[in-house]
Amino acid sequence: MIDKLATSLKRRDETPNQELAQSIADRDDRIAVNELVNNLSNRNKNIQSDCMKVLYEIGELKPGLISDKAKDFVGLLGSENNRLVWGAMTALDSITLENPGAIYTALPTIIRVSNSASVIARDHAVSILTKMATLGKYKKTAFKLLIDQLKNCPTNQLPMYAENAIQVVDIDNKKIFRDTLSSRVKSVEKLSKRRRVEQVIKKVDRSTPL
Repeated sequence: MIDKLATSLKRRDETPNQELAQSIADRDDRIAVNELVNNLSNRNKNIQSDCMKVLYEIGELKPGLISDKAKDFVGLLGSENNRLVWGAMTALDSITLENPGAIYTALPTIIRVSNSASVIARDHAVSILTKMATLGKYKKTAFKLLIDQLKNCPTNQLPMYAENAIQVVDIDNKKIFRDTLSSRVKSVEKLSKRRRVEQVIKKVDRSTPL
C-alpha cells in the first residue's frame, strides 16, 4: 500500500495520495488505515507526510474510519516536522464530531500548539473549537476558548473565524461575542476584511436582543 503513495511513485503532485484515500474510504479499509498510521514514524519524511495527507483526506471522506486514531494525531502535535503538525490538526478537525470526548481531553494541547504553529494549524484548531461548541456537553468550555482565539488571533484570520463562530452564538453568549469583535474591528487594516467583521456584528445585532 505504501508503494501507492506519491513519493513511492516519484510523483510531486498529490493526486496519487488523494486517489489512495478515496480507495481506502470506499473499501472501509481499516487495515490500510493502520498501515498509514504506523508509517507516520517512517524514516523517510516524505512517506510520513504522504501518509498524513492520505489520512486527513480519508477524514474528509469518511471520518469514522480514522476517528479511533485521535491519540496518534494528538501525539504528532509535538512533532518537529511542521507538515505533520498541521496535518494532524487537520485530521483532528475532521473527526471532532465523531470522537468529541478524545478531542475534549486534548484541547489543552490543541490550543497550546495552535498558538505557536502555522496558520493552517490554527485555522483547524479554531474549527475544532467551533464544532465542539455545537455540542451541549462541551459548549461552555469550547466557546470560552473560542473567544480567547477571537481576542488574540491575527487580524487576517479574524473575519473567517468570526463568520464561522456566529453559528454557535446564542442569547447567553452573544454579548461577549459582539464585544470581542467590536474591540478588534478597528485594528483590522484591510478594508474588505474589516467590513466582513462589521457584517458579523450587524448579524448579531439583528438577532435576539442583547
